[in-house]
Amino acid sequence: MRKDIKVDELFETILKLETIEECYDFFDDLCTINEINDMADRLTVAKLLMAKETYESIEAKTKMSSATISRVNRCLQHGNGGYKNILLKK
Repeated sequence: MRKDIKVDELFETILKLETIEECYDFFDDLCTINEINDMADRLTVAKLLMAKETYESIEAKTKMSSATISRVNRCLQHGNGGYKNILLKK
């Protein structure tokens, strides 16, 4: 993603969220339910891939397409480390 002042402002705003409830309120206003669910699904796929689950197992558990699973896997293998960084935090 190309850096952009508007996107910086969005991310700075997200970093100000302090509770799950604030996240629900903000993202409910910002995104559609489908967009939020899609992001949550991709995060779940990343967790399962990092746990060495197979594509078939992930498809069965999440009902996500193999194309989506593959895209998340490409990000895990060749992306910026965003999924790994956040999922390895305690």
